[in-house]
Amino acid sequence: MKHGGDLTEAMARHGGAPQQWLDLSTGINPWPWPIPVISDEAWQRLPSRADAAALIDAARTAYGVPAATSIVAASGTQSLIQWLPHLATPGPVAIVGPTYSEHASAWRSAGREVIAIGDISELPQQARHAVIVNPNNPDGRIVDRATLAAAARLLQPRGGWLVIDEAFADVTPEITASALCADLPIVILRSFGKFYGLGGLRLGFALAAPSIADRIQAAMGPWCCSGPALQIGAAALCDHVWAEATRAALARQAARLDAILRNAGLELIGGTALYRLTRHREAVRIHAALAQQQIWCRRFDWANDLLRFGLPPDDAALDRLAAALSDRR
Repeated sequence: MKHGGDLTEAMARHGGAPQQWLDLSTGINPWPWPIPVISDEAWQRLPSRADAAALIDAARTAYGVPAATSIVAASGTQSLIQWLPHLATPGPVAIVGPTYSEHASAWRSAGREVIAIGDISELPQQARHAVIVNPNNPDGRIVDRATLAAAARLLQPRGGWLVIDEAFADVTPEITASALCADLPIVILRSFGKFYGLGGLRLGFALAAPSIADRIQAAMGPWCCSGPALQIGAAALCDHVWAEATRAALARQAARLDAILRNAGLELIGGTALYRLTRHREAVRIHAALAQQQIWCRRFDWANDLLRFGLPPDDAALDRLAAALSDRR
């Protein structure tokens, strides 16, 4: 499974309609921010500068971005991931892994040499750029700001960038490295859809010093985000009460999921409040057994002993997962 959230493969192999499946293959919040009525103007006219400015202002506050750092909005972080290798100066890129595979794919597609490393402190001399996902997907590993700053300083005289993908940082907002962007060659990616449960909206952000952000903005072009996305994104990012309550609710649900996974004999080895990573020597068989009961979790082609579970949305889903894991024994 290359990505989560698409039941096409599951249904092709095991049958069933989408509504019959319990999809735990993504790291998207199962309790989305409640979308209000969208104005007719958002659908009927081109997005205005005022719409875009409102979104950027909301993102600046929600993500704690200093005034000296610029913010670029895009139609999802995936589009930014695709663009960055074409905007960065020539040279190899070191990617801390295992991690989200689209980073390496995008840099390779742009003709770059990709160097796999296990730790950002192990930057090879030939690497001009580096990419790290923080918290990491799928194991949730978090690297502190001092270590990230040291890596960026190594890349600075090489004319390189440190790309920090903070797609899952909303659940632990205190870890953001946004304060480093003004003085160091750092590009931070923030995903809107995962924490706010609205992946289909396709909205994301790049945070960087103005000299870097201007290049990204030029590549994005005008109207890269739809009017409804601007309106929904701005309103949701301003809803700080919802965000705080949601962080607490996600942590509680993750703890309940942990108990079910442990009781089933799976070893918890990482994750965030939006997904949990487990190890079991029979992970491939467990994945197949769950799929036969129309429960879809995430397995990895690079590790046959790992499974990732997103959060079940309610008590019935938790009970269904617990029963299915018990039945496969």
